[in-house]
Amino acid sequence: MIDYLRGTVAHRDLEYVVLDVRGVGYRVFCSNPFAVMPKDAKDSSEVTMFIHYHVREDAHLLFGFTTREEQSLFRMLLDVSGIGPKVAIGILAGGKPEQITAAIRQENLTFLTKLPGIGKKTAQRIVLDLKEKLGALSFGEDTIFGFAEGAAAAALAANVDGAWAEAKAALMALGYTEAEADRAGHTIKPKLKGDETTDVVTKLALQALFQQSLTK
Repeated sequence: MIDYLRGTVAHRDLEYVVLDVRGVGYRVFCSNPFAVMPKDAKDSSEVTMFIHYHVREDAHLLFGFTTREEQSLFRMLLDVSGIGPKVAIGILAGGKPEQITAAIRQENLTFLTKLPGIGKKTAQRIVLDLKEKLGALSFGEDTIFGFAEGAAAAALAANVDGAWAEAKAALMALGYTEAEADRAGHTIKPKLKGDETTDVVTKLALQALFQQSLTK
């Protein structure tokens, strides 16, 4: 069983990175492929990803995380009935681990139902199954216990700029110029609610770029 991989990022896509480990490329699905490396890191910098190795009849899949806590939270989510690895990774893409953990502790269904693929019944199951199991996770005491409705709203609002910054980096990694990315951002940012994932923002920006290309 693979516990972690250490190597360099050879390729990024919207859903995964390819991690080069001594000449072998591992496709690793993650919540935000464009945030795997620190912003000031060089392309040759080594990164460590903690791995969940998922086996099914038609595929062997690797899911990667930058911290042990995120890996543990992912595995806890898999224990909830109706949540598979793709939904679990989508949940982690929709909010920071400390936000998700705090929402579960405080039974904040409003926050949980804003996460990708999560309806009210699933949110209720998450709270019921995981609320008492989060004691081993530590993302910072103040953040976990101080997260309330007002803080949740502020976090969602702040997420607009954060998600756009990561989406812009993704667009430029795909070959778009900074000017083209900025034009797309100018088009879509007024429409964002603040709870969109980087993946969703990137896709909206790509749609905007496509529409812009049709008008030229």
